Amino acid sequence: MSKIALLLTQGFADWEYALIGGTAGPFYGLEVQYFTPVAGQVRSQGGLSAQVSENLDNLQDWQPDALVVVGGMIWTTDQSPDIRNLLNQQHSSGTVVAGICGGTLALARAGLLNEGPHTSNDLDYLTQNARDYAGTEHYLKSPSAVSANRIITAPGTAPVSFAAAVYDSIGMDQSTIAQFKAMMAAEFGSDLNAT
Repeated sequence: MSKIALLLTQGFADWEYALIGGTAGPFYGLEVQYFTPVAGQVRSQGGLSAQVSENLDNLQDWQPDALVVVGGMIWTTDQSPDIRNLLNQQHSSGTVVAGICGGTLALARAGLLNEGPHTSNDLDYLTQNARDYAGTEHYLKSPSAVSANRIITAPGTAPVSFAAAVYDSIGMDQSTIAQFKAMMAAEFGSDLNAT
């Protein structure tokens, strides 16, 4: 059974982890575990309070197949956790490292976006909020997730393609991924302007 670690911080963005958190276990039989920098209560941007008993010290022992850094406003502040060593350690050990929205800043600060294709909310978002970021030539302005070299990035507006890329990275069957994407797009059909 593949394992996905979801890293939540104070003010985590509710919609960015929800598709993985809500479908990975119940629909696809994957093991999902939530982690925070410090075990205890975290509160989402939308006001959801969650009690998380696993901190980042336990992550190494759990050995996830994918580590997902969920975005939120904290990543643009000086209260953002320094997880550079953890991310590099996990990636070096073969773990897929994924970041959406503000989570891409954590990957940029760790130097994981310096040498391969990636995206984020915007190029300026990375350059202004990740001091050591040196990957501008590899930045792709993409509305969907970008996956390369066991690194997945996405803007905050792309939780569906982000979840699909995470599932793909851990070897989920392609027909199941296609079904997941079709299910998430079904409400729009062929007319995005339908009311």
